[in-house]
Amino acid sequence: MSKIIRFGISLDGDLSRRFNARLKKKGYSNRSEAIRDLIRQDLVDQEWHEGHEVAGAVTLIYDHHKRELLNKITDTQHDFQKAILSAQHIHLDHHNCLEIIAVKGNPIEVSKLADMLKAVKGVRHTTLSMSTTGKEVA
Repeated sequence: MSKIIRFGISLDGDLSRRFNARLKKKGYSNRSEAIRDLIRQDLVDQEWHEGHEVAGAVTLIYDHHKRELLNKITDTQHDFQKAILSAQHIHLDHHNCLEIIAVKGNPIEVSKLADMLKAVKGVRHTTLSMSTTGKEVA
């Protein structure tokens, strides 16, 4: 484990007040952990922009009664099988399904997969949540 380094920062009074209120609302016990999380998020964002390997999930909500929809979703997933780790299909009700696709790979490819699934007629909502694989960020 690396050595802890302490440093000071200066903030405008209003910014400090707003930050402290946000920390309290999110349940942080101290500013240090919140600042560490902000730094980690910035480093993860940098990984995405530099093309480092990412991990994440594509989440779809769709009407499974829509003609050919499942075939189009499956065909798209087959086209991106190198980036897909697994998929989970959940029946929300008689009409709506939730599909969670675990992904790992190049952020451009993962984003392209999410965009292609989002564009399939009958898909009601799609989100992409990308994170780090942990190799670059401590």
